[in-house]
Amino acid sequence: MHIVMVEPEIPGNTGNIARLCAANHIMLHLVKPLGFSLENKYLKRAGLDYWPLVDVKIHENFEEVQKKYEGHRFFYLTTKSEQCYADIRFEKDDLLVFGKETKGLPERLLKQYPEFCFRIPMADKARSLNLSNSVAIVSYEALRQLDFPDMSKCGIGIKNLK
Repeated sequence: MHIVMVEPEIPGNTGNIARLCAANHIMLHLVKPLGFSLENKYLKRAGLDYWPLVDVKIHENFEEVQKKYEGHRFFYLTTKSEQCYADIRFEKDDLLVFGKETKGLPERLLKQYPEFCFRIPMADKARSLNLSNSVAIVSYEALRQLDFPDMSKCGIGIKNLK
């Protein structure tokens, strides 16, 4: 599975998402321009000591991602869709694409691929959820559908409780 972040702006969100990707064997793609340096202390702090476990790819633009993963399924997560992410039947090589915190995904992508645009349901008065929370919600639904591949279903230290 792949998480694609198009022009992320907030280092803490990206760090949280990197940690999620490390814990779940998900490849993380960061599409430039980034709103921070990869050396940012907040980015590193949010990712803790998980950075060596993250498979991160940096891309100059989104077209580079599309070209490299031609033939894969891309799902675009946006507040501007009426389709619910829970209706997707995920496959192991899907790419889940998220936009920047302040503007979301570029309108041209949403107009070009409306059948692949999905949203997380929320109350009408809420504009959006935090980006790292959104990535967690959708990626865990995908992992659940795939029966949590290569993941332990019992926690570290659980044997000591018995």
